[in-house]
Amino acid sequence: MAVTIKDIAEKVGVSVTTISRVLNNRGYLSDDLKKKVHEAMEEMNYQPNELARSLSRKKSNVIGLIIPDISHPFFGQITKHIEYYAYKHGYKLMLCNSLLNKKKEKEYIDLLRASQVDGIIMGSHTMSVKEYTSIKLPLVTLDRQISKSIPCISSDNYSGGVLATKLLLGKKCRKIAYLSGNLRLNLLAKQRHDAFIEQVSGKDVGFVVKQTDLNGFKYKEYENLVRELFEEHPDIDGVFASSDILALQVIKECRRRGKAVPEHVKVVGYDGIQIGGTDDLSTVEQPVKKMGELAVKYLLRQIAGEDIPLETILPVKLLEKGTT
Repeated sequence: MAVTIKDIAEKVGVSVTTISRVLNNRGYLSDDLKKKVHEAMEEMNYQPNELARSLSRKKSNVIGLIIPDISHPFFGQITKHIEYYAYKHGYKLMLCNSLLNKKKEKEYIDLLRASQVDGIIMGSHTMSVKEYTSIKLPLVTLDRQISKSIPCISSDNYSGGVLATKLLLGKKCRKIAYLSGNLRLNLLAKQRHDAFIEQVSGKDVGFVVKQTDLNGFKYKEYENLVRELFEEHPDIDGVFASSDILALQVIKECRRRGKAVPEHVKVVGYDGIQIGGTDDLSTVEQPVKKMGELAVKYLLRQIAGEDIPLETILPVKLLEKGTT
């Protein structure tokens, strides 16, 4: 049977109320008493009922995080920073992987609410605006703008698109491809495409746009997408990939076809993620650490009843390396 606070009280020789005060750090308690209680809990392997405690103090010190795919390095790294800053401020993290599935995302939101989380950081967006505004919890969106009334933290996607495209134009590329996720999705990353089109339009340069389907992060599909690009447009000499993962696939396909990078094809990625193969990749770096820090900071300020900015756009940085 599970050990209860009544068992601890009997062992220490105090009331249940006293044990509860030790657990919740309420009122004056001598250091000697607190030491005896904690020693008894450790000896008897007592596990506090966190849900019951959160209900009693109306705060769980747990925040929820919903992202599209933890296997994607960008979301993996930003999750790492969010967890770090949440823990630093005394909060634990409940991580939910939506895989861009509307039903799954809805179920995770219901789970987080039932688990009495203090707030949610939302990095996924598959439902209607009304469904998000009805959550009735402190909410911050990350890299997604669901509604003008919900605080959003992102990097400057449009400026990033300008930087990447101008780099390829400056390198005298004559035919440039833009590769991205599906442009029908309502994502801030679409601004990278908009910037690309604005930069190449009206210039003496050919360009082509290729996008994935609507089913999220399928890395095998990236391989097919890049292969089709070079089959349909063998004269491509510049590629702006909207993620470093896509950019690495371009480099891999170039090697397979005997095209030297950057001599025959120049490649620029996006995100600035830290995984194998990106050391020499020219890319637009998102401030992932700062995005994670602000997501936690603004959510905790909301939990405390404070006002926060509705839109925060952080600057990006062009890192020119060996692939251009």
